[in-house]
Amino acid sequence: MSRTRSELPEAAQLLIELCEIPSPSRHEGDIAVRVRRELEDIGCTVAEDDAAQAIGAGCGNIVGRLPATAPGTPIVLCAHLDTVPVAGPIEVVVDGSGTVTNRHAAILGGDDKAAIAAMLTAIRGVVHHGVPHAGIEILLTPCEEIGLLGAHHFDTAALAGQVAFVYDHAGPVGGIIVSAPSHKRITARFGGTAAHAGMEPEHGHSAIDAAARAIAAMPLGRIDSETTANVGTIHGGEATNVVAPGCEIVAEARSRNPGALGAQISAMVDALAAAAVGGGCDLECRVETQYVGYTLAHDAVQVRMAERALRAVGITPVHVPGGGGSDANALLRKGFPAVNLCNAMVDVHTASESIAVRDIEAMVEVTRALIDGAVAT
Repeated sequence: MSRTRSELPEAAQLLIELCEIPSPSRHEGDIAVRVRRELEDIGCTVAEDDAAQAIGAGCGNIVGRLPATAPGTPIVLCAHLDTVPVAGPIEVVVDGSGTVTNRHAAILGGDDKAAIAAMLTAIRGVVHHGVPHAGIEILLTPCEEIGLLGAHHFDTAALAGQVAFVYDHAGPVGGIIVSAPSHKRITARFGGTAAHAGMEPEHGHSAIDAAARAIAAMPLGRIDSETTANVGTIHGGEATNVVAPGCEIVAEARSRNPGALGAQISAMVDALAAAAVGGGCDLECRVETQYVGYTLAHDAVQVRMAERALRAVGITPVHVPGGGGSDANALLRKGFPAVNLCNAMVDVHTASESIAVRDIEAMVEVTRALIDGAVAT
């Protein structure tokens, strides 16, 4: 039996509302309006930078601030506003076990709105109950899913906080992402020769055939324990009766090992070049760094603060090597102490995406513990 929204805790109700506001990358405007209203209602001062214009986002980076009421270390809570593309309607349902999903064959959007809901709910509780805190900022970024663009653009000098906690990783609550990969993207365009596919195919050079041969020759999937690679999209051709004069593929590789990443990118580029030559096609190939990986010392301040908060709510911290990037990558690249925490999202970026109400509530408690633990004793 499903549960009605009114039966759910505050954070879960807010999550449902946020998820039902579609916000794919570059279209974050509506969700930005909603979270700004929430921040202002809580009592935060709200600022927004120029990222909308600078990177073509649907909004800027949004910062909500509560000035300190006690001595200690001011903290930053960070999550992203955008989602991967939305392939259908979003109608959130919660089953009898407390699992939140989308009724339709499309993403839920809990990545990363589950984080936003937990953070906002915890902050509201701090203000409502007059809980002393050392200063709280919440940083909400656009265009995270397409290369951490919002966080890369954000000027951390605008923050009063000294340590950032990002909630943006699958895995049980308690996981602390102590390392994350670097990510490079390859965009390759094959230029072939058009010809009539029925009358004179031998006069053509198929860009699609060359692209297919390149993909078949690439090492893809799980390369080793630290390295992955994938071809995400392929577009090309004009009609079934035309030998394809053009085709574009977009691929990626990630690794926590810089040497392995370099070797993987070289193997993929070599496969592209060989296929172009063999197929009589031209090739334009661009390799771009999306973000740079990191490894945190186990005694880093942000790791220790996260461990204390988790233990305070009865959760055993676990150090986890990450397979994806987050805004923590961008913040650390700028020299700002940050750490990414697992928040129990399941099957993100798929139509099977879900999250449990109990895990949303657990992250509310972790957030409160981070706030409490930042106060000087």
